[in-house]
Amino acid sequence: MLIASFRIAPTAPKKLFTPRRYQPGNRQWSAPTQAVHIASARRWQKRISRFVIPRLIWEDWRRMNKLTEALPELPPEIHGPSAWYGPDLVQRDDWIETLSEAEVAEVEAATRALSGSQREIVAIRRDDFPLPTLGSRLQRLLDDALNGRGFVLLRGLPVERQSRFQKWTRRESAIAFFGLGAHLGSARSQNARGHALGHVKDLGRQSSDPNARIYQTRERQTYHTDSCDVVALLCLQPARRGGLSSLVSSVTIFNEMRRRRPDLLPVLFEPIETDRRGEIPAGRRPYFNIPIFNWHAGLLSTIYQRQYIESARRFDEVPPLTSRQIAALDLFDSLANDPELHLFMEFRPGDMQIVHNHTVLHDRTGFEDWPEPDRKRHLLRLWLAPPNARPLPPVFAERYGSITPGDRGGIILPGMRLTAPLDAE
Repeated sequence: MLIASFRIAPTAPKKLFTPRRYQPGNRQWSAPTQAVHIASARRWQKRISRFVIPRLIWEDWRRMNKLTEALPELPPEIHGPSAWYGPDLVQRDDWIETLSEAEVAEVEAATRALSGSQREIVAIRRDDFPLPTLGSRLQRLLDDALNGRGFVLLRGLPVERQSRFQKWTRRESAIAFFGLGAHLGSARSQNARGHALGHVKDLGRQSSDPNARIYQTRERQTYHTDSCDVVALLCLQPARRGGLSSLVSSVTIFNEMRRRRPDLLPVLFEPIETDRRGEIPAGRRPYFNIPIFNWHAGLLSTIYQRQYIESARRFDEVPPLTSRQIAALDLFDSLANDPELHLFMEFRPGDMQIVHNHTVLHDRTGFEDWPEPDRKRHLLRLWLAPPNARPLPPVFAERYGSITPGDRGGIILPGMRLTAPLDAE
């Protein structure tokens, strides 16, 4: 660290402010003599200001340095592809991957082979959905998500257009999506009913309902993470207006907080209660207690949902948020909502988004839907556990059930049986 050095201000002569025997306006001094002393005082003021002002800056720096020295040791600033800024990515398109006709044909062939059978969608595994060329590309895209930028948009699945075979049915869209997901990781339950295939659709619910999940409304979601390593979305039908997807790097948020308010950053490394919204595993409390930022094995992993942190205060044993917690959370949110950090994207039918929850937060703007039931905004969702996912700290087991890669995350309740419903329930 470069530290500037300053000389101590020289001692001013006594006549700078109260010169001996002289006061301004003293009739015993002639006007020329008074003018000489006043000019001398002003010269000394200029000289002193050259040293006193830098010294005040030096004292401020010492106070700040003393404050930061008293803080717990923070992880270093993180550099690399995961620390991105939205406006930079808008200028590029390397995060958008378009399927070739040959790759679409592979997906259709694997889908047709399964659609005529009685096999349950939830039972589809990677070997059941062969993708001779697309399979290796999906592994590269997964690596980009897990170890690089943290997300990718795969474009071109024919969910609504007339393909060279036929238009996909809802079942065929679900089979294709689940089969593609099987190449990325094992599907996890997304709710207390064991839905491994989720439906992001307005069910007329409100976030004010303590047992409702925000994806069941048409409200803005706010930036958050899901309880899994990777979340994948497939757009079947966009909204009439709004419903844009937005992403922000939690790594960039950490870096910016570290630069701007290192005194608040340790608060986010302390456990904080987050509401389970009524989906409570056996033997667990109705909330989990995990830090927002977690530094483990040289990696920063984030878990966050502000609304659920606040709704956890409804439980008697959960204390109110402190002023420092509120200040830290407010700064986190303001950074996530800063246009200089986040990225918006508009989904088209057939777009498949893959997001790494540990390094990227996602959001959705509020939307106005179509009046026709068959045109309403509808996304399919998968929560996935890749076998090559990063190590997580033991505290994540409180929410993920396990920290074993490939077998963690989701909402697991006693007697649960995984299902893949074809519509929202």
